[in-house]
Amino acid sequence: MLSDTAEFPYAFLEAFGNKATTLKKLRSGASNKSDLGGVLQTSNIHIAVAPSGEVTKTLAALRDSPATTRAKAKFILATDGQTFEAEDLVGGDTVLPRKDCTIRASDEAREHGAFCSHLRSLSTSTTMPLPRLPY
Repeated sequence: MLSDTAEFPYAFLEAFGNKATTLKKLRSGASNKSDLGGVLQTSNIHIAVAPSGEVTKTLAALRDSPATTRAKAKFILATDGQTFEAEDLVGGDTVLPRKDCTIRASDEAREHGAFCSHLRSLSTSTTMPLPRLPY
C-alpha cells in the first residue's frame, strides 16, 4: 500500500518497466508537464489521482487537457484508489470503471479489446495489480 497518493503515478509507471532515471526526471518536473497536478509522460500517458468519487470527472479533464494534446499522450488514466478508469486516445478504447483496481490483461483483452493490448505492450507482465492508495 502506498503511503502517499502522489506516489501512485510513479508506482504505476515503474510497474510497467519505466527506469529509475525516467521516474526521477518526472518527479523533479524536468519531464513532467502535467497541467492537472498529475504525471504526464510525453508520448505515453497522462495519469491523475482523483478525489474520492471523481474519477470520471478527472478522466474527462485529462482528455480535455491541452498538455495531454501537446505531449501526444496515447493513454489517460484516473483513479481514486477505489475506481480505475483509463482511455486509449489513439484507438478510442476505454476501461470504465474498475472497482478492484487490478488490471488483468488476459481478461481485459476480451472485455476491452485493443486498449488492453496497447497498455499491456508497455510491460512484459500479463497481470499487474495497481498500487493501492491509502484510502
